[in-house]
Amino acid sequence: MTAACPDDVCVTCADEALPARVTRLLPRQLALVETASGVRRVSVALVAAEVGDTVLVHAGEAIAVVTDDD
Repeated sequence: MTAACPDDVCVTCADEALPARVTRLLPRQLALVETASGVRRVSVALVAAEVGDTVLVHAGEAIAVVTDDD
């Protein structure tokens, strides 16, 4: 689904979930997200994310929407 990781740690292959901001929703439950290492395409099938939301991403999958309460 995504290109090879250019960094030692990135949004799709780190052992931890990393924050990313949703910049665009795509068909098939995918989204473009902005991360510290650039723009990535991830699945948002498990969360109810909207453009502008911050999500936690692990292995190319958004696993939680981060709120101000978090």
